[in-house]
Amino acid sequence: MDKTPSFGVIGGGSWATAIVKMLCENLDNVNWYMRSVYALEHIKKQDHNPNYLSSVEFDVNQLSLSNDINEVVKASDYLIFAIPSAFLKRELDALTVPLSDKVVFSAIKGIVPETSLIVGEHFNEYFDVPMENIGILTGPCHAEEVALERLSYLTVACQDEKKAELVASFLASDYITCKTSDDVIGTEYAAVLKNIYAIAAGIAHGLGYGDNFQSVLMSNAIREMKKFIKKVHKMKRNINDSAYLGDLLVTGYSIFSRNRMFGNMIGKGYTVKSAQMEMSMVAEGYYATESAYKINKEKGAKTPIINAVYAILYEGKNPKKVFNKLVDKLD
Repeated sequence: MDKTPSFGVIGGGSWATAIVKMLCENLDNVNWYMRSVYALEHIKKQDHNPNYLSSVEFDVNQLSLSNDINEVVKASDYLIFAIPSAFLKRELDALTVPLSDKVVFSAIKGIVPETSLIVGEHFNEYFDVPMENIGILTGPCHAEEVALERLSYLTVACQDEKKAELVASFLASDYITCKTSDDVIGTEYAAVLKNIYAIAAGIAHGLGYGDNFQSVLMSNAIREMKKFIKKVHKMKRNINDSAYLGDLLVTGYSIFSRNRMFGNMIGKGYTVKSAQMEMSMVAEGYYATESAYKINKEKGAKTPIINAVYAILYEGKNPKKVFNKLVDKLD
């Protein structure tokens, strides 16, 4: 029987905490890196993350905790990165251990700002990780519902089907259902774009638009997503699958969606800076909006919703005026 591979999780936020919880259902040991020494020491003494999903209790005997990213990378065959894309380069700059011989999965829903690449492409281009050793974890799945052990669904994407199935097997449990996909680039772009559309949904709610408009906005968003992804990576895919449409819907409608919350604050009149300061967690869609807008300048997909969110967040346009114009572009 093949040896069970070792797993390492990079990140200390809610999604990283949820992933460690899922892995601990199936593994005797999980390597876990987070920057905060305080959080690590708290977990060792109190059995839970003090900052995120504090209701989740861990058996610390299952955890190898470290604030040294090289230590965790060296000890792990499979790595799952779950940190905001805006901070990824900073963490990777500390690496002295190579990643080229690792299997790297990204649970990051964003584009690396410094390179304008989705995370998988960034690892391939800058860290020589072969594409067949790169995978994506995507939803529809909120960390908060994983903590509550509510039935949740994950999509595990990798070009190598066996690696996707292996990772899925270590994440699945009574309350986590996993499916696999070979659309690594498409599912990752979908995970990025849905955060932008969730911001749009939040702005609409903050401006006072009702459920009728929200349904039109979301139906237009999935068609816009399809056009964008087809431009960047053309292959056969069903955009109505849960990795695309399902993830979009849960992020656009859920009370746990930080991107919807961020957009709602913008719609209510907060400035971008004040909304960011008010939130304790990063809204990935803010950074994704600029990157997606710039990428699409080259690709040329028709993206009125992305353009509207960009105008509000980066050009300082009035949300009400922008949405008054957007309404006429939706059907």
